[in-house]
Amino acid sequence: MMMCSRLRPSLPHLLSWRLLGTTASRTVVEKQPEVLSATLAFEDPSAFRVKSWGELLRALGIFRLCSFPVLVNNSGKLMSITRKLLGRRAFSFLLRPTVYAQFVAGENESEISQSMEKMSLLGLRPMLAVPIEEDLGESTGEKRYDDNMEAMLECVRISHGNAWSKDPMMQLKVTALLSPELENHLGNSQAFEVKQYLNVVQVKLTTLIAQQPYDLNLLVRAMDGEQINFPGLNESEVTHFLCGLQRLNKIAEASINKVRVLVDAEYTYMNPALSLVTMAMMKKFNKDGAWIWNTYQCYLKESRSLLLEALHLSNKEGFCLGVKLVRGAYMDKERKLAEKEGRVDPIHKCWEDTNDSYNDSLNVMLEEISKKPERFRIIVATHNEESVRRAAERMRELGIDNDGGSVCFGQLLGMCDHVSLTLAKEGYAVYKSVPYGSVDDTLPYLVRRAQENRTVLQGIRKERDLLRKELYRRLSLRRGT
Repeated sequence: MMMCSRLRPSLPHLLSWRLLGTTASRTVVEKQPEVLSATLAFEDPSAFRVKSWGELLRALGIFRLCSFPVLVNNSGKLMSITRKLLGRRAFSFLLRPTVYAQFVAGENESEISQSMEKMSLLGLRPMLAVPIEEDLGESTGEKRYDDNMEAMLECVRISHGNAWSKDPMMQLKVTALLSPELENHLGNSQAFEVKQYLNVVQVKLTTLIAQQPYDLNLLVRAMDGEQINFPGLNESEVTHFLCGLQRLNKIAEASINKVRVLVDAEYTYMNPALSLVTMAMMKKFNKDGAWIWNTYQCYLKESRSLLLEALHLSNKEGFCLGVKLVRGAYMDKERKLAEKEGRVDPIHKCWEDTNDSYNDSLNVMLEEISKKPERFRIIVATHNEESVRRAAERMRELGIDNDGGSVCFGQLLGMCDHVSLTLAKEGYAVYKSVPYGSVDDTLPYLVRRAQENRTVLQGIRKERDLLRKELYRRLSLRRGT
């Protein structure tokens, strides 16, 4: 029996597919062949021929720096020191043509449109991300949350109605609209559990004081402005919770039939509350299509059961389900917090277990989509080439169209372009997660993303090698060799 490895292997480890069936039907899918598709080997440097000399050199330089753990782990401190030494203007002058240009679309609508038009010509689609978020201890008052709401409404407007905005998406951080402290209180002091009842599926908040069942209709009514009382919360917390729900409601109303809103998962102490609110938004707005999506982090041991619960809730409550499937990015912090609080580690113990979880969840969703493509959608949000190949092969087996709308792929702007461009060339729907804003606004976002995704940043050797091959090819052509 193969033992789990705590280190990521140098070559992707092929895992057998397992289909999670119902009690009436449990199907085992045979192991896939090692070479799933010659066109999706992601070994061809020609994917980078669309890049300019400057873009090639910039990417090579930045990826080389990202390969040093000490730089990534201390990126926030290093940038803070550099900014103090150089001053704000010089620091911005240094960052704009380098790190900023690699990972950010631009500061204003004109710059964003230029970046998105270029992406569109390459067959890529936008998934704009407003770079605002908060963690515990960072709450700043209702006005800040209202300002964040206006920024997200502006994101809806920018995403929709442009030549480059084919079936656009945007990312939404609930912590930008609702206090993380309240979400932590809701998630820990009251454990949210999705339960099955005889006549209605309810979401149960088990408070420290009493037990009071709430169904999704209650939250929908609160979104509509009804003054609902939530036992377990004091008066100011209820007021803030209602304001937060109404902010989310305004964004959802603005986006319906225009932009698909992908709600990000965050830390485990917030996710139960986030999922509850997101499911209520789905019940209200996903009647005829998946406009509100939820994110599932497959490095969590409970991710597969949460996804199955969401599928059941979707069928029971009659709403369409949109799923963003990720591996996850908060591993170190989650493990440290669990150890500090004496809880069981919520993260899978090794890389292979996380891959199993991701591939199983992916297969579950693809099976559902093959039966009801109008009700279920998924974005395979990963830089893992093996998962991308598995998804593409399974789509072929199940007869799911490459660009039929129910399945798409997603990667970060400025990274994994050899995967994104190859998929787009083969006719798949591919999105890039695109932050935008000023250097000051996006810097904290970029630093946090770099630290959360440092294993990805440090593991981009293949992309560097392909960039280098394309650079050598151009140099050879110049020399006439």
